[in-house]
Order: sequence, then structure tokens, then C-alpha cells
Amino acid sequence: MERKLCKGRDKKLAGVCSGIADYFGWDVTWVRIAAAVLALSYGSGLLIYIVAAIVMPEYTED
Repeated sequence: MERKLCKGRDKKLAGVCSGIADYFGWDVTWVRIAAAVLALSYGSGLLIYIVAAIVMPEYTED
């Protein structure tokens, strides 16, 4: 089965973190913590998150 990076079903903000966690098989909580740390400490994490929310396709049941 082909894996595809897309927004996750468990959306808190835009579904980016849950999509990344689903794709790599990680716990979504750790991905959200890492995203928050990047956004608060460097600022570029927020920009990357916004771009990912725009670019990543929505989750579809296949």
C-alpha cells in the first residue's frame, strides 16, 4: 500500500501534525510538542506550519 503525506483526521488546528505523525508512525503528541517548540523558539516553525497547512492535501478515505 502506498503511503501519502496528507492532513490527518485528528485535527486540532489544521491537521498538519497529525498527518505527519500518521505518515511516520509517530505519536501525534510529540509531533505537536516539537512544532510548538520550533514555532516559539525560532519563529520559522510557524511559517513552515502555515505553508504545510496550505500545501498538504486533505485526508480522503480510500
